[in-house]
Amino acid sequence: MGFYYFDYTYFIFILPALIITMYAQFKVQFTFEKYSRILTIRNMTGAQAADSVARFGGAAGVQIQRIQGRLTDNFDPRDNTIRLSDDVYSSTSIASVGVAAHEAGHAIQHAQGYFPNKVRTVLVPITNFGSSLGMPLVIIGLILPVRYSFVVYLGIALFGLAVLFQLVTLPVEFNASIRAIRALDEAGILYPDELEGAKKVLKAAAMTYLAASFAAIMSLLRLVVLAGNRRGRD
Repeated sequence: MGFYYFDYTYFIFILPALIITMYAQFKVQFTFEKYSRILTIRNMTGAQAADSVARFGGAAGVQIQRIQGRLTDNFDPRDNTIRLSDDVYSSTSIASVGVAAHEAGHAIQHAQGYFPNKVRTVLVPITNFGSSLGMPLVIIGLILPVRYSFVVYLGIALFGLAVLFQLVTLPVEFNASIRAIRALDEAGILYPDELEGAKKVLKAAAMTYLAASFAAIMSLLRLVVLAGNRRGRD
């Protein structure tokens, strides 16, 4: 009887996603640590690099602020502000310059009206709504009699919005890194060997977005399978 409640879908869908996510997190932390110990020849801080890259890309009026945390760097299009973590803001390392330039890449996207970025911005409130209701509806639907299966599938559809958001995020993040590397090179902020280090840092960061998308897709597939199995049991 105990095996009746054994959820094999966890091992098929969730465990692989968890392993990949953990590896991606380890990779980005390891790579950031490695290149945070190598200082740039031009001795430019992350804040200065972000400002230079933003200006190089034609993003005007961008504010640069320091925030607490580790790798909490972000760009907020609502107030056109790049926020850099303590490890990035004042450091002159290759890792810090690379991360700061990436956030400046988002500022350039915003200034130039990059379409995928607009789509992601529109999806934010929709995704927040779907994410907050999706899983509760799935759980409630699985408890209710089978004739209320539509509740499960409504929850799955809402959860699917979070998956869509993750997929739209990928080209936005990749493009920001491409813009960052191009600016660091063409503006002469980093020398060629330093540029290779910055590329490795941003590639490692990109793995976390790929892992997040993979995890979201696998979670969605698991919900679909659970819903299908429920019909079979009932």
